[in-house]
Amino acid sequence: MQAARGTSVDSSKSGPADHPRTVLTSRRSWAVFAVVAVVVYVIDQLSKRAAVEQLTDRDDVRVVGDLLQLHLTRNPGAAFSLGTEFTVGLSCLAIAATMFVLVASRKVVDRVWAAGLGALLAGITGNLTDRMLREPGPFRGHVIDFLQLPNWPIFNVADIAINVGAGLILLQVFRGIRMDGTRHPEDAEDTGDTDGADA
Repeated sequence: MQAARGTSVDSSKSGPADHPRTVLTSRRSWAVFAVVAVVVYVIDQLSKRAAVEQLTDRDDVRVVGDLLQLHLTRNPGAAFSLGTEFTVGLSCLAIAATMFVLVASRKVVDRVWAAGLGALLAGITGNLTDRMLREPGPFRGHVIDFLQLPNWPIFNVADIAINVGAGLILLQVFRGIRMDGTRHPEDAEDTGDTDGADA
């Protein structure tokens, strides 16, 4: 009886106490996700607008010598000018990816995952906006690219966001940290930690 009562008391202490903490952490992480997504998306759209206004019918603009130049181009394909013949398919894939990231974001607790998903969403929707609103028409619109490095395809802020977001997500995967902040069992045993959620 005493053992049972002791177990019950311990459970009540850990359960209700941990639940509000997890909910609060989840809300903060989702706020990180939302802020990163909105800020990066706005930067991408403003930079593209500026590129069209300032670089149309102009020679390349050198920002850092030959290392970084501004060169306006309209890309019908994916990031780094890949898949230029599949613009409609890429648009549909981007819509599906956007929905997937939004659904996944509801479960995020770890803040690195949140930042990665936010950057990924901003990049996907940034280029998707171009495909839906720019010429030659919805689903076939050309993406505005304007950043040029030596021996590298021309890209934009959304492309950078997609790669940074994917990099952060892969980092957490390799570290064995799930979206909910917990570690995979084998990783938790190695570190002696069973819960990697941010406080």
